[in-house]
Amino acid sequence: MSTLSFSETLTRVGPGTPMGQLMRQYWIPALMSSELVADGDPVRLMLLGEKLVAFRDTHGRVGIMDHRCAHRCASLFLGRNEHGGLRCVFHGWKFDVNGNCIDMPNVPPSKDYKDKVYARAYRTFEQNGLIWTYMGDRATPPPIPQVEMTMVPESEVAIDCMQRDCNWLQVMEGDLDTGHFGFLHLGSLEPEDIADDNFLHHMTEQRWVELDVGNKPWGTGYAAHQDVGDKTYWRFANFMFPFWAQNPQSVFADHVDGGAFVPMDDTHTMVFRFHWLKQTPFIPRTREGGPLPSMGFERDYLPQTTDWYGRWRPAANASNDWQLDREAQRSGKSFTGIPNLFVQDQAVTESAGAILDHSHEHLGPTDEMIARTRLRLRKAAIDLRDKGTPPPGVDDPHVFLDARGGSCYTEPGLDWEQVYADQLDAAVRPGLDLAAE
Repeated sequence: MSTLSFSETLTRVGPGTPMGQLMRQYWIPALMSSELVADGDPVRLMLLGEKLVAFRDTHGRVGIMDHRCAHRCASLFLGRNEHGGLRCVFHGWKFDVNGNCIDMPNVPPSKDYKDKVYARAYRTFEQNGLIWTYMGDRATPPPIPQVEMTMVPESEVAIDCMQRDCNWLQVMEGDLDTGHFGFLHLGSLEPEDIADDNFLHHMTEQRWVELDVGNKPWGTGYAAHQDVGDKTYWRFANFMFPFWAQNPQSVFADHVDGGAFVPMDDTHTMVFRFHWLKQTPFIPRTREGGPLPSMGFERDYLPQTTDWYGRWRPAANASNDWQLDREAQRSGKSFTGIPNLFVQDQAVTESAGAILDHSHEHLGPTDEMIARTRLRLRKAAIDLRDKGTPPPGVDDPHVFLDARGGSCYTEPGLDWEQVYADQLDAAVRPGLDLAAE
């Protein structure tokens, strides 16, 4: 057995790696339902370091399989999606969504052996605008994770995709790092610039962070807390196995929101962001009611292409310095000079390198959520490898339903875990009806 460093164990996701095996225990968001059309063009899909092809057949069923034809390994991306299956253009062999070879037209009927040939295909599940796949080895797949933001009806959820050109872990950790918000996103603003009743006001009054962090059945969680007058202001967020994160950027009571940071390979990540359309809007605004500078949510994409990394690519990227405007930075109009919140996050995570070398870091007290999450992930991966222990949430997917991110106010002096439990008890839970079905 090869020995991986602490960092490599966390970041490498290909077949046979500890983290890759951990992620293959779960159902994984693969692509948007809207990306596949019945009898339409196959889509190249890079997932956990594997080159796959996805298609929707004549009957609307979704297939995800190794892109190499099981005959002579020509790519099935070139194939004809027709009459209930994907036909290789090299010799005409045809495969259904389950990987069964259903036609072998270049072989004499007396020597046909299609019932002995299978493409490597992964099981799929479709719900609320999202296609999931299970890449593990269980004969009976585990249940779909009951992540609340994926369980609200399709008509009530917005899902956005965006590719990041770096390792999945450093992208996800940006959502777990509440200490960056007061600088990366709000660094050019002062408290008097922001409406008093907007929670961002507090984050400019006190830019340092006081954290409570703990292990949770679903992964890890934190509470950032701050005294504001006669109240305590709380920001809660969570990591959920294997790659889900929630942020605290709205009212806890109805904040059904977050992201999946799905590794395409070791150096590319597909981010799926979910937003319940009925939640209290997060509107960064000035004291006069206008928009705060550099705090927009615009997503500008390059044209889609058919290559392995051609989907959901942001227009701002390393080749144009993430659209950095030095004059805006120098003048104080923008702390970063980078146009909006999403691009700011993208720039700092990608600028650290394709795979962040953790040996160069100097983590401190405000990074406890990052450190604890890494330890929890690594332990789960090693326990699976060495003991066969299923990681959290695989066989008990209901644990994810108790994870919620968001902000609230309470009287001072309360325990963070009790505040969290009380807020969850009082919260709107749009996903619970689906979970009970």
